[in-house]
Amino acid sequence: MLTLSTLKPPKGSRKKRKRVGRGPGSGHGKTSCRGHKGQNSRSGGGVPAWFTGGGFPLAQRLPKRGFTNIFRQEFQVLNLSSLERLSGDEISPEALMQSGLIKNTRIPVKVLGMGDAERAFTVIDVSLSKSAREKITAAGGNVPEVTEAQK
Repeated sequence: MLTLSTLKPPKGSRKKRKRVGRGPGSGHGKTSCRGHKGQNSRSGGGVPAWFTGGGFPLAQRLPKRGFTNIFRQEFQVLNLSSLERLSGDEISPEALMQSGLIKNTRIPVKVLGMGDAERAFTVIDVSLSKSAREKITAAGGNVPEVTEAQK
């Protein structure tokens, strides 16, 4: 009969820890299973997983592809539909931050045209996609003209 006092773990599921450096009678004494001398016998010894035996490193052997644009401009992206959460008629980074739509006023904001503009907005210091610009002006909103430098 199975009771709490007769419970045992399954055979092979529990294994004793290897206690090294406990004398010659243990079978793991003297060199503590590390062999004699060499890099792996020392404390802190061994090589990293990516080490290729002193050959040319793998990361340098692989072909380099692609391009990283160091002038890339990161935007905080919003959809037009999320602007319905705003209570005022002015879209500015400060108003967006107060409503919780963006986290940082120092990173530029871009509004995309997903959704519809239900009411007229005045846009200040916010980039707009072409479709968002058209929808806001169609709803009677005020959108400043964009110069080449702002694109």
